[in-house]
Amino acid sequence: MTQGEFFAHPAAIVESSKIGRGTRIWAFAHVLAGADVGAECNICDHVFIENEVVIGDRVTVKCGVQLWNGVTIEDDVFVGPNATFTNDRFPRSKRYPDSASRTVVCKGASVGANATILPGIRIGKLAMVGAGAVVTRDVPDHAIVVGNPARIEGYVETSRCVEAPLSKEGRASVTELRVQGVRLYELPVVRDLRGALTFGEINNPLPFAPQRYFVIFDVPTKEVRGVHAHRELHEFLVCLRGQVSVVVDDGKVREEVVLGAANIGLYIPNMIWTTLYRYSPDALVLVLASDVYKAADYIRNYDEYLPLKDAHEE
Repeated sequence: MTQGEFFAHPAAIVESSKIGRGTRIWAFAHVLAGADVGAECNICDHVFIENEVVIGDRVTVKCGVQLWNGVTIEDDVFVGPNATFTNDRFPRSKRYPDSASRTVVCKGASVGANATILPGIRIGKLAMVGAGAVVTRDVPDHAIVVGNPARIEGYVETSRCVEAPLSKEGRASVTELRVQGVRLYELPVVRDLRGALTFGEINNPLPFAPQRYFVIFDVPTKEVRGVHAHRELHEFLVCLRGQVSVVVDDGKVREEVVLGAANIGLYIPNMIWTTLYRYSPDALVLVLASDVYKAADYIRNYDEYLPLKDAHEE
């Protein structure tokens, strides 16, 4: 592209010939010769872009950001003022690594002001990094992370429904969620002087005959489990103690359910993307599964999941 097809402020230094149409580069920015900057980007004052940097289309990089070798910024990303990217985990003066760590900010993600991104990190699609966060590990697609070190505090475009309290009735009830096929069960509770008891029977109201169970416990609150879908397996989750948040996603609608009572069960059919996070320290989660463990049944990549989900619905 010629400079006539993009705008560069007279006080900017633009050495690269790979600048997309309609991009604007403002005062005191410096773009080295090897950098690749897409179309319709906004590169604000005092931004430095090193040689081995790739920037997609419609990216905004606010003032005071340095993008070092190894950083890739995909389309539609927002990078807030003074966000800091790094590419060497053990930097020493005058000692240079053989290659820079690869850091990727995926399509549509946002990085808040003054956030720090450690080397080799992947920030997932549409993820949101809060201002001042220190990102030390990969950020999943759609996740909202804050703090030092950054922890997941929620998921974007996710409606939240809180589970019902322990019932005083002996009856069961079922609530359909907006996510396809997912149901929230309030199981019967029986109380007397000896305490309380809750139960489920096959088809009353358990929706399938379990072939396996597993229990999740002692999970540090910062950890995330699940983050996958099953091709055939169905699951039924009950948080027997403490509390956990479950995000269910059918590719079109995403909801978060807070499980925190021994008589509340969440039914998750096959082909639903599921994430468990925000565990309380005492959380004890029982999972009933419709089949034995099969590694091939797992879908662990969201980009792979979406077309498979579409095909499943045809």
